[in-house]
Amino acid sequence: MFLLILSGILCFKLKLISVKGSKEMSSLILQVVNPVVIFVSYQREFDKKLLNGLMLSFVLSVVAYAIAIAVSYLAIRKKDGIEYDIERFSSIYSNCGFMGIPLINALLGLEGVFYLTAFITIFNLLAWTHGVIQMSGVKSFKNIVSAFRSPSVIAIFVGLISFLLRAFISPEMTQTIAESIPMNALGYIGDLNTPLAMIVAGCSIAQVNILAAVKKPRIYFVSALRLIIIPSIIVVLFRLLNVSEEPMLTIIVAMSAPTATMATLFCLKYDKNYVYSSEIFAVTTLFSIATMPLIVAFSNLLK
Repeated sequence: MFLLILSGILCFKLKLISVKGSKEMSSLILQVVNPVVIFVSYQREFDKKLLNGLMLSFVLSVVAYAIAIAVSYLAIRKKDGIEYDIERFSSIYSNCGFMGIPLINALLGLEGVFYLTAFITIFNLLAWTHGVIQMSGVKSFKNIVSAFRSPSVIAIFVGLISFLLRAFISPEMTQTIAESIPMNALGYIGDLNTPLAMIVAGCSIAQVNILAAVKKPRIYFVSALRLIIIPSIIVVLFRLLNVSEEPMLTIIVAMSAPTATMATLFCLKYDKNYVYSSEIFAVTTLFSIATMPLIVAFSNLLK
C-alpha cells in the first residue's frame, strides 16, 4: 500500500496525473469501483453460522460507529478557524476497506473478511448519508434520500439480497461459462479498488508538506481520536459485552485503521480543503503502523 501511494506521489510529481485527473479518478472509485467491491463481497455460499456472525457484526458495527460519532462530536466543536467537518469525518471513518481486508484476511482468513463486509456496509451507509451531510453542509431530507440512491448504497442492498436468496453469480457457484463471465468482469473492476484509491491518495499527499503537517497540533489531536481513543473505548465495551471473538476482532481492527481515503475523495468532490484532509490521512497512516498492533494487543490483554 505504501508503494502504491508512492507511485501516486511520483505520478503527480512527474505531471502524469493532474489535479483534475485525480478528481476524475476519485469519482471513478466512488461511483463505480466501490459499489462493485461491495456487491462481490456478498457472492458466497449461504451458511447459518456465517449469517449469525454477519448479523452480530452488523450490530457491533452500528455500536462502534455510534461511539465514534458521539466521541468526535464531543471532542471536536464548531469554532472559527477549525475545519471541524473534515476533522469529524476523519476521526469517525476509518480506512476499513483498503487496509482492513488484507489485515483481516491475514488474521482470520476468508471468514473474517466476510464479517468485515458488515462493517464496510455500515461504513458506506453512514458515509453516503451522515458523511455527505457532514462534508457538503446540506442537511435536508432530500439529500438523505438522494444518498440512498448512490451506487454504493444500492450495491449493499442488492448484494445482501443475493446472499439471502442464494442468488450467486460467482464462477464457483455457476454451471456455465456464460454465467461466470459477469463475475469475472466485476472481479477485474473490483481489483482496481486498492491501487486506484492509494494512487489518488498519493496524488493528494504529493501536494502536502509532510514536515509542515507534523508540526500542526490539531493533526495529532485528530490522530489520537482516530487511532487510540475511539478504538480503545470500543475495545473496553466489547470485552465487557463478551461477544464472539471473530466478529469482535474484525470490527476492532477495522475501527483502529487510519483515516479513510474517502475523506480526501469527498473533499475533492465537495470542494473542501483536500490538502488538510490529505495531511490527516498521511499522518494517521504512518502512525497506524504502531497503533494498530497496540490496539489488538490491548484487546488481547483484556480477553
